Amino acid sequence: MNYELEQVARSQLARNEKLLWSGHPRRGLRLRGSDAVFIPFSLMWGGFAFFWEASVLRQGAPGFMALWGIPFVLVGIYIILGRFFVDAWMRSRTHYALTDQRAIIISGLVSQQVKSLPLRSMSDITLKERADGSGSIVLGPSTGPYGWFAGSGWPGAGRYQPPTFEMIENVRNVHTMLRDAQASAGAVGT
Repeated sequence: MNYELEQVARSQLARNEKLLWSGHPRRGLRLRGSDAVFIPFSLMWGGFAFFWEASVLRQGAPGFMALWGIPFVLVGIYIILGRFFVDAWMRSRTHYALTDQRAIIISGLVSQQVKSLPLRSMSDITLKERADGSGSIVLGPSTGPYGWFAGSGWPGAGRYQPPTFEMIENVRNVHTMLRDAQASAGAVGT
């Protein structure tokens, strides 16, 4: 375990809790499966907004028309490029911990948010493993049709996704630790 990660994780432990694992999502700019839809959409949106704004400015339309297009251009810039940087920034401020009693997700852009999930009541756990051994562990049931928005860099999209240890290394080992800890805790789903 990396010292900084361990310190962040240990700061959340109760007196009688044992830290089993701590980690964080992969860092840097990353593509996700949902980008197969978002990239073409963002290019169409941005392309139209840029074309419209350029046409209005070239034709010397009234000032209101020129101002009207600016929010659409800004949204276009965000969904084409900005969302990747927001996603990377959000992941850089996210830490995970697994104890003998709970799964913990520490995140937050402005202030720290701690999500604590007791192992005893956790019944729906999904392992998503990639060929390189990295992947995600979803710690609850899917919350509806908008889950593919989560992690996309869209503001507020995370509320549509169940808590997840996402983009972690050695995901199968962490999943095994989680299931073993759950069995030791006497969880309902084991």
